[in-house]
Amino acid sequence: MRRITLLLVGMLALFSTTAQRKNFTYKFYGFVRGDLFYNSRANMAPIDGNFYLYPLDKSFDADGKDLNATPNGSFYTFTSRLGLDVTGPDIGKARSSAKIETDFGGFSGSNTMLRIRQAYVNLDWGKSAVLVGITWHPLFGAVMPDVLNLSTGAPFQPFNRSPQIRYQYKANSRVQLTASVLWQLQYLSSGPKGMSEDYIKNSCIPEMFVGADFTPADGWLMGLGAHMISLKPRTSTEWKEQTFKVNERMTAFSYEAHLKYSGRNYTFAAKTLMASALDHTALLGGYGVSSVDSRTGEQGYTPFRHSTTWVNFAYGTKWRPGVFVGYTKNLGTGKSLVSADKVYGMGLDIDQLITVSLNVSYNLPHWKFGFEYCPATAYYGTTDLESGRIEQTHAITNHRILGLMMYYF
Repeated sequence: MRRITLLLVGMLALFSTTAQRKNFTYKFYGFVRGDLFYNSRANMAPIDGNFYLYPLDKSFDADGKDLNATPNGSFYTFTSRLGLDVTGPDIGKARSSAKIETDFGGFSGSNTMLRIRQAYVNLDWGKSAVLVGITWHPLFGAVMPDVLNLSTGAPFQPFNRSPQIRYQYKANSRVQLTASVLWQLQYLSSGPKGMSEDYIKNSCIPEMFVGADFTPADGWLMGLGAHMISLKPRTSTEWKEQTFKVNERMTAFSYEAHLKYSGRNYTFAAKTLMASALDHTALLGGYGVSSVDSRTGEQGYTPFRHSTTWVNFAYGTKWRPGVFVGYTKNLGTGKSLVSADKVYGMGLDIDQLITVSLNVSYNLPHWKFGFEYCPATAYYGTTDLESGRIEQTHAITNHRILGLMMYYF
């Protein structure tokens, strides 16, 4: 811990010294956040339960008792955040800026180490801008729900920060176009060897996104986008006691549309997606094996398709109540599956997922206190190999209660 403290002090000293140079400005920001939560049963909730997604299915012991029907809860502050915004000298006609942001979310289940949240440079020519580095995935976008849970609306709202090169162009005062190519670092796709960066690294084709945002009138924001991901699940296979080099690829396309209206003291927002293999953005999804070569074991793949929609309304300033509703439906696969066991992703045995969030926050300068009640119901079942849809479902419900305290600086 002493080493981490010394590192932070050194970073602050370095940034402070650099910022004194001519034409440089800097601004520190961040918050201290505490989350106190309770769940009525076990859930898919990474980061020690802080990043809540959905309830887990029943898992029976030898006596037929559900191992997941066990309440849990805790209190954490490791999502506290520190960031630095820097503006530098102009490069030709471009205004230069940079951001670096960190918290203690860690990697590989460790919540006692610093991690990079965002780290990028940006060149802005006014009508166009180029960003290079790690920041929010374009599917996260400018429209996100106003909720208290750290998951920020996932698994209905895409949640992901990735290395990328992003180009934005302002066609006029009301239209902005975006094009991005992205790679993976902390948020990874699933595959035959679990979650790994190798699938997109071996693909040699980055994720791609194109989108447009419109502001037709004051207070309104709407837009749409298209996304492509192409993975190489394997480059070799062990088949019939022999090793073969294979050329496998899984390619999927997704589409989204979003809307937001900001009134004097209220906001309404919504987003809908036709999502394929977006499990690395914390959405339900993935892909499965659709064929196997009898000689080499080379596999073909088909992505699962999910329809995902959320709506959110929040009102007020000092006291701010809000409601969020999210719904996901598994629409199956384009090709038949070889086996229900040869699927890779998150929540692929869920037919439907419904989540409601009722929250209220009390806001003061630099302070926020909040309370949120979040019931969620997942309909689990068996996979129909012909269609990839989920049948013979049963409902599993979790009740989550969250208390939040935040101090901003």
